Amino acid sequence: MTDPIICPECGGDGGQRVGRLRLACRFCGGLGRVGGEHEPAERGGQEPPAGPPAVWEHRIWTDPVAAAALGCRRCLGAGTITHLDRATRTLTTAPCECRTPDSRSA
Repeated sequence: MTDPIICPECGGDGGQRVGRLRLACRFCGGLGRVGGEHEPAERGGQEPPAGPPAVWEHRIWTDPVAAAALGCRRCLGAGTITHLDRATRTLTTAPCECRTPDSRSA
């Protein structure tokens, strides 16, 4: 087992900010450190921990202030949704329904 060290990818911040969103570092999983009990090699034959919930199921939506700040649960205020279809190897970007004229009048 190695001693925990500062994550070399995020510099210990645990992630990066993109607008109002904070994305967790993919290397350390948002912890800001690697090694110790967080070392992937120390898990042995165990399965890796479960990933985060889908964005629309995240507990942040129970907080009315955060939900109001982020706006739409699908695009998180970006106005567009991007979908990667691995089977056809295509990337599609479309406007979110929160930005279409029909949804604003409703």
